[in-house]
Amino acid sequence: MLHIVRCSYKFEVFLRNVSIRSISGVANTLDVRQKIKDIREKILLGGGEKRLEAQHKRGKLTARERIELLADSGTFIEYDAFMEHDCHEFNMQKQKIPCDSVVTGRCQVNGRPVYLFSQDFTVFGGSLSLVHARKICKVMDQAMLVGAPVVGLNDSGGARIQEGVASLAGYADIFQRNVNASGVIPQISLILGPCAGGAVYSPALTDFIFMVHDTSYLFITGPDVVKSVTNEDVTQASTFIDNKQ
Repeated sequence: MLHIVRCSYKFEVFLRNVSIRSISGVANTLDVRQKIKDIREKILLGGGEKRLEAQHKRGKLTARERIELLADSGTFIEYDAFMEHDCHEFNMQKQKIPCDSVVTGRCQVNGRPVYLFSQDFTVFGGSLSLVHARKICKVMDQAMLVGAPVVGLNDSGGARIQEGVASLAGYADIFQRNVNASGVIPQISLILGPCAGGAVYSPALTDFIFMVHDTSYLFITGPDVVKSVTNEDVTQASTFIDNKQ
């Protein structure tokens, strides 16, 4: 009888410990969920309220607002929202770059499946890093796999200079997919801001390019770079040197 009592006591202690662990596990789960929710809310703000306001003052929509207008209501599914760059040069590890400045995913447009990416100019000028490129390549690969169009909402200053050749390698991966997708799926580019450098080459390889009057620009090198190298003043609307004087 004594043996049974001891066993019962041990069993009660065991159950009590299990209950404590279960409660602790639930608490930890709730804590993690809250952290994920907080991160998600920060991601939705892009570069922050001030930069979103500046984007609107330029007469431009944000990356997510553009997707909301393009996609059928409630159909957009975002990919890799928590991905960030892995650069440690120039103290970049201290920089938090939501979505690594590009929102990617799939949706429906007029009932048809579409894969898309939308560059976020409010976050590091929409500059392209290696991770940024990987996110774009992922939706391009999936679009080719299922035979759906891919739409690029371009608003980028080009390569992220802090990453050097790694960023340029990311562009090379995108260009390769542009070529592979040519004649296989429709590739559509919307130019929604000043795009320079590598941000120009990919749209040039797509099937259709749409631009916004007085907002969109495509140039290999921007006016500021031309000024610093050649001391020439050029307009953003030129693809060749156009002296203002």
